[in-house]
Amino acid sequence: MGKFMSEFSGLTAAVTGAGSGIGLETAKLLKERGATVYGLDLNEGDMAGTATFIKCDVGDDQSVAAAFQAIPTLDILVNNAAISSTGTVESNSSEEWALNFNINVIGMARTSRNALPLLRKSKHAAIVNTCSVAATSGIPMRALYSATKGAVLSLTMAMATDHLKDGVRVNCVNPGTADTPWVQRLLAKAADPVKEKAALEARQPLGRLVSPREVASAICYLASPLQASTTGISLPVDGGLQYLRIPK
Repeated sequence: MGKFMSEFSGLTAAVTGAGSGIGLETAKLLKERGATVYGLDLNEGDMAGTATFIKCDVGDDQSVAAAFQAIPTLDILVNNAAISSTGTVESNSSEEWALNFNINVIGMARTSRNALPLLRKSKHAAIVNTCSVAATSGIPMRALYSATKGAVLSLTMAMATDHLKDGVRVNCVNPGTADTPWVQRLLAKAADPVKEKAALEARQPLGRLVSPREVASAICYLASPLQASTTGISLPVDGGLQYLRIPK
């Protein structure tokens, strides 16, 4: 195994939302590159053989604290667990707003504050938050989701500043619309799933959905000890959506 492929050898990572989608692909890639991986999720999903499953509800203080008590050492935290919602600012109830912020934003605060005592002991400490292009671009019918991811972007920058002195790098990755189980469920509910998928693909300049593996690769880049000078950045993986304007 070459140096690049073993860059995480001897390191331990915790990935939230590791049972499927981006989280699962991230856990797989970390393991392939030498890491010991703990997968924190409500259900084991497909992580068997890839990560040690720890049942964890990021929306609950006690559940998160118990999860990190089961992890003896830690070098990398990937804050990936999240829920989504659709609609304009008029569409979602106050209860839905509270739930989404509790999971998507406060959930990252819970896991991070429980992980930091372990991360401070590491020589290669890194936190990577899964944000979204919705934090930086106006995506239709995603008001609540965009608000939570905007908060994640701000939280990432604040954490990167606060924990520089602790030797903990903090970055985030901003995926475009990815081919995840949630998107597949969204498409299944559409009146015309084929037409809806074509619209999602057309929204991204590359003309296709982002793959979970592509996002996982970006997360591993940000988490890697080879990127010891990279902190406080947001890395788009969005098929060019954030910056490119392609004439029709």
